[in-house]
Order: sequence, then structure tokens, then C-alpha cells
Amino acid sequence: MTRQLFIPLTLLLVVGFLIGPFLIIVAASFSAGDTLAFPPQGFSLKWIAKVFTVESFRESFAMSMFLAIGGTFTALILGIPASYAMSRYKLPFAETVRTIVSAPIIVPGIIVGLALLRYFVVPFGIGITLALFLAHTALILPYAVRVVSASLNNLRSDIEEAAVLLGSSRVGAFFRVVLPNIRGGILSAFILGFVTSFNQVPVSLFLSGPGVRTLPIDTLGYMEIVFDPSVAALSSLLAFLSIGIVFMAERFLGFSRYV
Repeated sequence: MTRQLFIPLTLLLVVGFLIGPFLIIVAASFSAGDTLAFPPQGFSLKWIAKVFTVESFRESFAMSMFLAIGGTFTALILGIPASYAMSRYKLPFAETVRTIVSAPIIVPGIIVGLALLRYFVVPFGIGITLALFLAHTALILPYAVRVVSASLNNLRSDIEEAAVLLGSSRVGAFFRVVLPNIRGGILSAFILGFVTSFNQVPVSLFLSGPGVRTLPIDTLGYMEIVFDPSVAALSSLLAFLSIGIVFMAERFLGFSRYV
């Protein structure tokens, strides 16, 4: 009897530890008080509404969307050919290339951001927006390569060879046979890259500058000046946005099959 109670209790504690802070932030975002506090002081939607009226939030949201969408598209444009080459051909340095491409995942983000700032942005005088764009693209590229490579490995190569034998060119077979069959993986890579870029903090923290900030960095700056529940409201909205995107990906694309 003790063992039967121990396992569910342990599972409940683990789940509570993982989602407890999130539930506290969500509850605090509906507070009627003027300061961020828990338990919430009454119930109000005014802080949810205020999120949409803060000009800096709107500007940084637009920047985050630009980086997430543009960086993910660029990473896919670079990652799909690289994944195809490593999956279909015996390249002599394929493992080395794969390791280099995966470096932004392995190395902590704070080190990546500092290294980009010190040895890439400052010496070459690169603008803030371009630096953020290149950094986010580099961070998304490993996810694009890994997810698309998994889809290509699950696609039998003889299907492509059959198209070539029937008269199609290699390029034609790639666009007419390969791409349609891995579209689920490409869409999954896009969603994963978008969420990763949109919620990126360490690298963006080093590369942001006056007038150019992503939404997470702008939120940190806002908290240094104002400590009201609008920060909790914004955090809740971003969390629900990420959860919704991942849920839709799993529901309609079978996201877990490509990761």
C-alpha cells in the first residue's frame, strides 16, 4: 500500500515542481493590485489589456517576429541542402560538419553571445539588427539540420532513384519527390526554430542595443523600472503562445516523429 501511494505522490510532486511557477505567474497576471504579488489581490484583466498598450512591447514583439520568421526561413534554406548532402552522400567530413553545426546547441548561450559580440560584431562593426539576425539564424540552424535529417533518413532513397530512372532530373526529383515527402519535417523544424528564436534570451542579451531589442530582453528591461503585474501577463501570453504552437504541431503534424 505504501509503494502504491509513493509513486503517484512522487509524480504529483514532480509535476507540481515543473508547472507550479507557471501557474503562479498566470494567477498573478490577473491580479487587481498595482504590484506583482502572490496570492493575487483580487481579479482583473487590466494588466492583460495593458500589455497591448505599451509601445516598447509592440516594437520588440515586431522585432522578435522578424528574427524568428526570417531567421528560421534562412536556417531552413541553408539546412535543407546540408541535410540532404549528409544523408544521401558519403561525405568525408560529414561528422565534422555535423558537430560544427550542432555547436550552438552544445555551447551555453551566454558563451555564444559573448563570443559573437567580442570576435564578430565589434571587430567588423556589424549593426545590431544584422547581428541579431545572424545570431538567431546560427542558433536555429542545428535544429533545422537535425529535424530535416531525421525526415530524410526515414525516406527511402530508392523512391528518389525511381523518379530519376523514369526520366526526372536530380533537381526535379528533389523538388517533386523528396520535398513533398519531408514537408512534415520541414514544418516541424520551422515551428521548433520559431519557438527557439522567439524565446531566446542569452544571445539576444549580448547583441541587443539602443532601440533594438527582442521581446524577452525588453521584458527584462521593463522589470528594472516597473514591477507591476503586466510583466506576469506578458509572460503568460508568451507561454501560452509557445504551448499553443507546439500543441498544434503535435496535433496536426505529429511533431514528435520528426524530433
